[in-house]
Amino acid sequence: MYKLFWTEKAKKQYKIIKNGRALEKRYKSVKKALSYLKNNPRHPGLQTHRFTSLEGPNGEKVFEAYAEQNTPAAYRVFWYYGPDKNKITVIAITSHP
Repeated sequence: MYKLFWTEKAKKQYKIIKNGRALEKRYKSVKKALSYLKNNPRHPGLQTHRFTSLEGPNGEKVFEAYAEQNTPAAYRVFWYYGPDKNKITVIAITSHP
């Protein structure tokens, strides 16, 4: 099991999703994805893969996990391993372009 750390950007994005009345369904999807991420970052439902256009602050490999699928502007969770063992830093929660 991993402990999740959050960047300020990710905290703000999560708060917007959580408090947005029109985003209730998306909030549930993101919350479920974060639960999977904590327990198994390679969970098949996340379809986790490396996101090569981005690096962590110390050159860490960044990964993209699906919170939603087959949905226009589906939400994704961007993260990397660290800062320590068994820890994951969530850097962004955003809709897919």
